[in-house]
Amino acid sequence: METIDTSKFADDLALAHQLADLADSIALKRYQSLDLVITTKPDNTPVTDADRAVETAIRQALGVQRPNDGLLGEEFGSDITGAKRYWIIDPIDGTKNFMRGVPTWACLIALVEVTEDGRQEVVVGVASSPALSRRWYASKDAGAFVIFNGETKKISVSRVASLDDASIAYSDFIGFNDHLEPFQKMLDAAWRTRGMGDFWSHMLVAEGAVDVAVEPSLAVWDMAALDIIVREAGGSFTNMTGTSGPFGGSGVSTNGVLLNDVINGINPSK
Repeated sequence: METIDTSKFADDLALAHQLADLADSIALKRYQSLDLVITTKPDNTPVTDADRAVETAIRQALGVQRPNDGLLGEEFGSDITGAKRYWIIDPIDGTKNFMRGVPTWACLIALVEVTEDGRQEVVVGVASSPALSRRWYASKDAGAFVIFNGETKKISVSRVASLDDASIAYSDFIGFNDHLEPFQKMLDAAWRTRGMGDFWSHMLVAEGAVDVAVEPSLAVWDMAALDIIVREAGGSFTNMTGTSGPFGGSGVSTNGVLLNDVINGINPSK
């Protein structure tokens, strides 16, 4: 039974769930299909016909239900100039997994509000992973939740207080550059490490199953939905220099207790 949200952003969260339902229905029909169309974008990353179909459908739905909101999507660009609120869409996070039949992929949907002074804050986030039978979601000041096989559960981060006792997740070692050596030292000292990557690492932090997740190079659509889910679960979401939010080009999720140790560990000169 799904938790009833009576917060300020309840209507927006309900819409985000509707968009996620739409995305799931489209993507699942194309998942593991033999005629999946895969092309390469100018940045040399792959994109499938499913990515484009999901984003197109979400854009059309938002055009009807939120015509005055801005929209930033991975596949078809942005129209957020002057917007007081805008949606951020990653139609399929984990496209490489999706196209190889690995079930760790998700549609990421977030809503950002912009204050009069230009400050941006994610206020709604949904990460829907139908191949894993899971959906994580949160809205501002209303907590974070996971739906698994139709059952909804409130989630919270761990209380692990030492990196020596921590479980750390990451994608791979590409993109760490000067941070790679100190990051590997951190991994060597940790209790457990796993290269799970993408949205899943950060959602495991939100659930308290993992204590830290680090990815050195991400776009805002990779992070916006994850940011509020981790924060509403009691954790922290920053970039690799410790700046809060999903706008800093990298993503570091922690249980909050370990934030300073992680940031200082991957930036030893700080």
